[in-house]
Amino acid sequence: MNRPRRFDLIAFDWDGTLFDSTALIVRCIQDACRDVGAVVPSDEAAAYVIGLGLEDALRHAAPGLPAEHYPQLGQRYRRHYFARQHELVMFDGTLPMLQALRARHHWLAVATGKSRQGLDMVLQQSGLGRLFDATRTADETQPKPDPRMLQELMREFGADPERTLMVGDTTHDLQLAANARVPAVAVSFGAHDPASFAPFAPLFVARSTRELQDWLLTHG
Repeated sequence: MNRPRRFDLIAFDWDGTLFDSTALIVRCIQDACRDVGAVVPSDEAAAYVIGLGLEDALRHAAPGLPAEHYPQLGQRYRRHYFARQHELVMFDGTLPMLQALRARHHWLAVATGKSRQGLDMVLQQSGLGRLFDATRTADETQPKPDPRMLQELMREFGADPERTLMVGDTTHDLQLAANARVPAVAVSFGAHDPASFAPFAPLFVARSTRELQDWLLTHG
């Protein structure tokens, strides 16, 4: 615990990294597509878009839908999601992990494809808002994998890229980190198959939140 910290700023993705939300998001995307008469994507195709901004995600999930129907698709997705988000829970160990990192005086941030409204709501409901020093959402900056989210967070704290770490569960998170020239750690229990992480060479792939915490406290 007395070793010098490698990373000053640790930025976390939200869905699939801190919160067990992949299955619910997949169902909401599929239900929204069904509502508007679009081809319903497979579980794998719907999970792939998790982490992108909503507009990009829906275009990928329903590529054959006429462009004028995407606003309606987004409305249906939000309706399904907000009606069921009370079902979501943190992955076991998330709270003690964040508390341990704060005790080490890391700056903690969120970089997410969620909307500002959606993130603020879940931060309040979960009680995790007090643990984060800054947050960025896709609708107030540029969505992943554009590097702007991480660049803004680094500027806010004066953190160098080599002393900043991105933690996420998708290739979108890893590409975000690569575009911002920031190291990354991945988790294998989220939306994307960990076999797809290899081209991005994450420093570590955690199989549980406990493994993630142990790595961060030992190597972070």
